[in-house]
Amino acid sequence: MTETRKKSLDTNSNSYIIIYSAVMVVIVAFLLAFIFQALKPMQDANVALDKKKQILAALNIRDLDNVAAAARYSEVVVADRIIAADGSIISEGSNGGENAGFRLNSADYKAGKLALYICKVDGQTKYVIPVYGMGLWGPIWGYIAVNDDKNTIYGAYFNHDSETAGLGAEIKDNKSWQDKFKGKTIFGDKDNSDYIAIAVKKPSDIKNPASEVDGVTGATLTSDGVSMMLQECMSKYKVFFYEK
Repeated sequence: MTETRKKSLDTNSNSYIIIYSAVMVVIVAFLLAFIFQALKPMQDANVALDKKKQILAALNIRDLDNVAAAARYSEVVVADRIIAADGSIISEGSNGGENAGFRLNSADYKAGKLALYICKVDGQTKYVIPVYGMGLWGPIWGYIAVNDDKNTIYGAYFNHDSETAGLGAEIKDNKSWQDKFKGKTIFGDKDNSDYIAIAVKKPSDIKNPASEVDGVTGATLTSDGVSMMLQECMSKYKVFFYEK
C-alpha cells in the first residue's frame, strides 16, 4: 500500500511570498479606504470651519473658538452669493451660507464663477471676496472685506501653502501687516474703471499711500505675488464694484 502524504505549504516559495504580499496589500488598502471614508465628514467639517474663520478674520473678527466661530459666521454672513464677471447673479446663496459661493474654489474662480459674501457687521454692510494667486514657493490666497462704498477695504486676511517662515509666511502670521490694508482704497479714481490702485510695494516705490501697502520685509517675491493677486482678482469683480 502506497502512503499518500499531504504536501505542506512551502512558506519559503516565491509563489507563497507573492500571494501573501498581494493579500496584505489588498487588506491594507481596504482598511485605509475605510478609515478615509469614516474620517472624511470630520475632515470636511474642519476644512469648512477653517474657511469660516478666515472669512471672519477678513472682517476683523478673530480669536474665536470653534463653536463661537461657527455661530458668528452664521450670524454675520447674510448670503454666499455667486456672481459672474459681468455682475450677473448666478446664485443668491443663503444666510450663513455654506452651499453656494462657500463651496467654490480657485478652479471655479478661473471658470468665471465668483464667490461674494454679503455680510452685516454692527449693522453695516460689508462685502467679502476671495483672492487667489502665487507666492514664491506655491499658492497663496486670502479674503478681502470691503465697505458698502465698494471701494474702501475694511479688513484683509492672507494664507499660503509653503512660503518661508519669518519671511513670506508673514502674509499669514503677521496680523499687523494684514492690518495695513484697512482703509486702503481699491480704486485710485472711481471715474476710471480701468484703474485698480490697490497694490503692495517697496516703501521707496510707494507713490499713492491711500491705496499702496508696504511689502513684507525680506519677502519681495511673495509681496509681489500678493500685489498681482489683488490686481487680478479685483479686476474680476470690477463690474460689481462699479455698480451704483
